[in-house]
Amino acid sequence: MTEERKSAEGKQTPEYEVEAGEVVEEELVEGAPVRRKGIYLLPNALTTASLFSGFYAIVSAANGVFDNAAIAIFVSMILDGLDGRVARMTNTQSKFGEEYDSLADMVAFGVAPGLVAFFWSLNAFDKVGWAITFIYVAGAALRLARFNTQIGSVDKKFFVGLPSPAAAACVAGLVWCFHLFEPATWLTLLTMVVVGGTGVLMVSNILYRSFKDLDLRGRVPFAAILLVVLVFVVIALDPATVLFTGFLIYALSGPVRALFRGKPRKAPGAAD
Repeated sequence: MTEERKSAEGKQTPEYEVEAGEVVEEELVEGAPVRRKGIYLLPNALTTASLFSGFYAIVSAANGVFDNAAIAIFVSMILDGLDGRVARMTNTQSKFGEEYDSLADMVAFGVAPGLVAFFWSLNAFDKVGWAITFIYVAGAALRLARFNTQIGSVDKKFFVGLPSPAAAACVAGLVWCFHLFEPATWLTLLTMVVVGGTGVLMVSNILYRSFKDLDLRGRVPFAAILLVVLVFVVIALDPATVLFTGFLIYALSGPVRALFRGKPRKAPGAAD
């Protein structure tokens, strides 16, 4: 008897029937496992919209419309932030949604930013250009895979490595800021540093604040809303520059924080 026949005979008949192409997930309802068919529409629709924005960014960059490509990546970031929150608010979390969201993030924050930067500037350097682009794309893939395996095992206050949406924002912000500039050596070198650097930071062990410990539901002084208004006004004045600068500072905050944390503190009363 062949190994194939043994494997086939050894398979157990499932306790439930599944229609072809249908998704079945097991959920706990009042402590008892319940199998349910289908997927939740609202959060997965937002994930699909995020995926579409990433795909649109690639198409726009291939057609030379780099400002639209960069904006599409930022739109994808907003949609990616909404789908998880909507799922938690409506109690529609699912394993399918988690996997789908991760795959959509790979396109929107891994492949799309890398190709946008490549079509914009790095393709002029042939193998060096696509090698740097691949460092970014591979870094995003490894970052997402590691993040999925670390859920529930690391401090929620911090991310291990630069989050892929923040890395994508750095690359997209760079393209958005300088897409009207003429090609120049300094701009190409800056693109290489940002694309390659964010790719490496994503797979590093450097800690980044997640800001998940902020209490957005509690009461704050009235002046706080004025600060929010000021932030929106500043972004509206020059969104490309403000967003690029903000996310670049966040990307650099991790290495700076790690550098200062690594310095030994001088003992009180120690001689100079």
